[in-house]
Amino acid sequence: MSAPSFRTIGCLVFDGVRAFDYAVISEVWADRGALADAPPYELRVCGPGSARVRLSGGLERVPDHALEALLDCDLVLVPGVEDPSAPRDPAVLEVLRRVHAAGIPLASLCAGAFVLAEAGLLDGRRATTHWAHTEQLQARYPAVRVRSEVLFTGDRGIWTSAGVAAGIDLCLHLVRTADGQRAAAGIARSMVTAPFRAGGQAQFIPSPVPEGVDSQDDPVARVRQRVLSGLDLPWTVRRMAELALMSERSFARRFVAATGTTPLRWLIEQRVLAAQHLLEETDLPVDEIAVRCGFASAVSLRPPFVRRLGSAPREYRKDFRERTST
Repeated sequence: MSAPSFRTIGCLVFDGVRAFDYAVISEVWADRGALADAPPYELRVCGPGSARVRLSGGLERVPDHALEALLDCDLVLVPGVEDPSAPRDPAVLEVLRRVHAAGIPLASLCAGAFVLAEAGLLDGRRATTHWAHTEQLQARYPAVRVRSEVLFTGDRGIWTSAGVAAGIDLCLHLVRTADGQRAAAGIARSMVTAPFRAGGQAQFIPSPVPEGVDSQDDPVARVRQRVLSGLDLPWTVRRMAELALMSERSFARRFVAATGTTPLRWLIEQRVLAAQHLLEETDLPVDEIAVRCGFASAVSLRPPFVRRLGSAPREYRKDFRERTST
């Protein structure tokens, strides 16, 4: 299956929307002009009757479009809301149902998941929200398969994210899926934010190790830098632990505490990310790309690549080049 192409982005706003989440959507899909790595996007800010809406923090926004303009977007996003338990405008819920019925992908940031759930769109689907609201989401909407431990998750065309920075992670993931790693990295660079955090990473990391930390001061950071400089090597948890001068159990525990994911899951994510980059930027054969990224062959690259990007490596390269040439 080819990745979707997101060019017209709809942002739904109404009274009570969090200003930060609205700003994230606006920033990720902004008109970047000279930023060559990102394709042109049209961002439509849509609201009930195009009337002025009150955002959090005393801010206000007059939508550029009425709700119906969401119905011919390529992707529709729902920012988080200040009060998850507040009732929603029936017109907002109805337009979300119509958007979904039209087959348009939907995504929510933070407590925006409550809006999708109230519209009945998350029943039977995996979903997440800010860790402080996951129990409330599950109690109010028992048909939703709430995942409290992840940064973001997608299920059959509907994406949800945890709080604050996880919304940026989800938005960049959607860009990466539709327009490739180069576009997502270019946007992340212009925003001065991390270009990649896996959706399965834990929401809460007890002792995070920031990127760029002095590797001499932290053995986990040192190992991560060494692995990234040699993804083609046959890495195992044992070898990583030896490099960190730790036992396997201690190393795995420290790694999860620092990154929110296990060493092997992190390794596969990094290898797939590297393969995606080479498929976009080079004409190397897929078998050679697989080996350079630490897979035995194109056959072993295919399953994790499909899980992350929804298409096989050769199909991804063909589709990516068709989309970027138009």
